[in-house]
Amino acid sequence: MEIGSKIRELRQQKNLTQEELGDRCDLTKGYISQLENDLSSPSIATLSDILLVLGSNLSDFFDKIEDDDKVVFGDDDYIKKCADNLTTIWLVPNSQKYSLEPIEIVISPHSSTPLDTPHDGEEFGYVLQGKATVVLGKKKYIAKASESFYYKADKIHYLINDTDDNLRILWVSCPPNF
Repeated sequence: MEIGSKIRELRQQKNLTQEELGDRCDLTKGYISQLENDLSSPSIATLSDILLVLGSNLSDFFDKIEDDDKVVFGDDDYIKKCADNLTTIWLVPNSQKYSLEPIEIVISPHSSTPLDTPHDGEEFGYVLQGKATVVLGKKKYIAKASESFYYKADKIHYLINDTDDNLRILWVSCPPNF
C-alpha cells in the first residue's frame, strides 16, 4: 500500500508545500518528505491529523487506495484448479468481492460439470471451443463455439461435453458461486 504517494497527491491538490503541510500539522518538512517517499510510516493519529489538514479523512483516504485495485489481469494472476475432468480458471482472482465472477472452464471429452443445485443468481456462458449441452432442469440446449447461453440459476443445471474434443467456456456467474 503506497500511502506516501496518496499524501503527496492530496497535498499537491491543495497547493501546499511539504513545509506548509508540516507547519499545519506540527511536523517537520523532512518528516513529510519521508512519508511521501514511503521511508516512514505515520501513526494513525498523525495520518488522521495530516488528512484533516488536507480536507480528507481515514475512510475516504483508504477508499481511494482501494479504487486503485488491479484492472487488467494476465496468466500470472489466474488461479487454476484441475479436478477429475474439469479445469477451472479464475480470471479475476479477487472476484468474490464483486458482483460478477468470470472464469474459464475446460471440460474434458465425454464428461460434465457437477450438478449445480438451484440457487439465487444468474449465469452466462460463451463457448470458446467445442459444443456444450446445457442442462436446465429437465430441458437440454446445445451451444456451439461462438454461441452463448444465459439463464437464472433456479433449477438444477450443469454442462455436458459429449464430443471427442475439449470444451472451453467463458463463464460468468452473478453473484459469484464457484
